Amino acid sequence: MPTAVQSSVVRTSSRASPNGRKPLRLESASSNPALSGARVKQTDLILFTTQLSVMLDSGVVLSDAIEAIADQMRPGAFREVTRDLAERLKNGESFSVALGGYPKIFSTMFISMVRASEVSGRMAEMLRVLSGYLTADAETKKQVKSAMIYPVVMLLMAVAATGSLMFFVLPRFTRIYEARGTALPKLTQILVDFSALLGSPTFLASAATLLTAGGFALSAWKQTLSGRKALDWMKVHLPIFGGMYVDTVLTRSMRILATMVNTGVNLLDALDVMKSSCGNYYFQCLWETADRKIRDGYQLSDALMLSPYNGLIASGILQMLRAGEKSGQLGQVCDKISIFLEKKLQNSIRTATSLIEPLMIIIMGAIIGTLAIALLLPVFRISSVISQ
Repeated sequence: MPTAVQSSVVRTSSRASPNGRKPLRLESASSNPALSGARVKQTDLILFTTQLSVMLDSGVVLSDAIEAIADQMRPGAFREVTRDLAERLKNGESFSVALGGYPKIFSTMFISMVRASEVSGRMAEMLRVLSGYLTADAETKKQVKSAMIYPVVMLLMAVAATGSLMFFVLPRFTRIYEARGTALPKLTQILVDFSALLGSPTFLASAATLLTAGGFALSAWKQTLSGRKALDWMKVHLPIFGGMYVDTVLTRSMRILATMVNTGVNLLDALDVMKSSCGNYYFQCLWETADRKIRDGYQLSDALMLSPYNGLIASGILQMLRAGEKSGQLGQVCDKISIFLEKKLQNSIRTATSLIEPLMIIIMGAIIGTLAIALLLPVFRISSVISQ
């Protein structure tokens, strides 16, 4: 059963939203400095949430349940974090405030939902719903990552094949032709010069310096508003991948909205969590504008329609949200929207994969074909060169 909410020293921290407003987040002032930056695997967090939900549903006291889960964990940072949470609960601290001491492990949404469950007394149910959300979100991330594996592997294979041919095969022909005082074919000579350039320590040092300086400059530019807007615009509008990115953000946002509204969290608090979780300037502007409009008395669907970046959400989704508001079932409708968007994302992933495969084959064919021609040209002429 949930513990009562106790008074505790807290502080707020968060990234600023696009208009400069900062959503609040509770953090425990007594967090262990050695563990406050700890990170855990998503699977471990899902298991912890599921076990805690089951134990609370069985009538185990919250602090005892967390302590029992810690005893079953393998040694590591998460085990120490869990034991620290149990100790704080025994000292009278509320669960949501204790979780706030570990922002790298427990997200804003996680803490907000726990805080809502402390008020409603439905922590076991809330954790069960939260576990389902975390599982679905992890599966979506896995699908997106798996779609990226194929092109990365193909690219690495192309680089490996190119490097082995340029650095191990071409030099042999170069020595033969130089020994005979004969010039290499034009295409072969270009590749030889290029491989010599890549093998030059001066060139490599200059390239490494430029890449390092460029990386620092890009990192600094990303921190500026113009840089963030430019990069986030590219994420949304990239061919093939832009649609996947938008579907991913919307799927996560609708899951958050459905999960939090269905468990009694205020709509405005849910929008705060959505803003902090999307990580994209244009989506943050969308949710921020919706937040302001709702405070002015608008419905969610109307608020989104009036937002400057409402094109990020399909009109069909807005109509579904409007229907959910009229029927008083916004949470259930958001849940259905998230399922629809997840299926759409899966179709986008399949489409992207089907387009990437022939594209990578063409690119690899062009690279390997050029190298093959460059290698065959001196082979065709080797007999005449040796006879000289």
